[in-house]
Parts: sequence; C-alpha cells; structure tokens
Amino acid sequence: MKTQAPNKPNENPHVGSDFDDFLADEGIRAEVETLALKKLVSLQLQEILESDHVSKSQLAIRMKTSRTSVNRMLDPVNPSLTVASLGKVAAALGRKLEFKFVRVPETPKRKTGAKKKNQAIA
Repeated sequence: MKTQAPNKPNENPHVGSDFDDFLADEGIRAEVETLALKKLVSLQLQEILESDHVSKSQLAIRMKTSRTSVNRMLDPVNPSLTVASLGKVAAALGRKLEFKFVRVPETPKRKTGAKKKNQAIA
C-alpha cells in the first residue's frame, strides 16, 4: 500500500482550487474578466461587420467618427470602451444593445497553509 507524501511548503497552493479562486487570490479577477468581456465584444462586432459586409471605414462614416476610433473598439486588448460608444456602434449596425447584471456566486474560502492528512491509496 502506498501513501501520499505530505504537502511540502513549496508546493503550489492553487492545486485543487478553481481558476476563479486563483485569479481572486492573485488580485486580478476583475481585470481578467473585463479583458475577456472586451475580447468577446470585439469578436461579436467583427462577426457582425463580416456578415453584414460592412467595412471599418463604412462603420466609421455611419457612426460619424474616425476609423481610428473604430479600430480601437475592435481591438480586443484595448479595454477602453464606453457604453455610449457601444450604443453608437449598435445603432450604426441596426442592432440593439443589451446589458445584464448577474449575481456572482460566492465561493467558499479556502484555508491557506492547511495541510492535508495523509491518505492511503490502494
């Protein structure tokens, strides 16, 4: 019968936790979620432009803005996007913009530094 070695102090403290816990522990969860949302919005806008056969220049004209501003909106790593500009781009593409706030489920707090008991493995 083999037994598991006890946790060592230098082992990864995130083993067994989920990714949200890791991001929260690192203090970057909100930033990562914001960037992921911006990437999603950028991808959706690009898909709409392709399916509607609208160029970036045409979109800029419809929005009465510069092509540089359109490029900034479509840049998945540029998080600066306002609700006003989202509304403007939605109107220019004949779309309606919808937002929804959802409750974030609370995750149980993990005890840091707690060691697991040795378990026998068959």
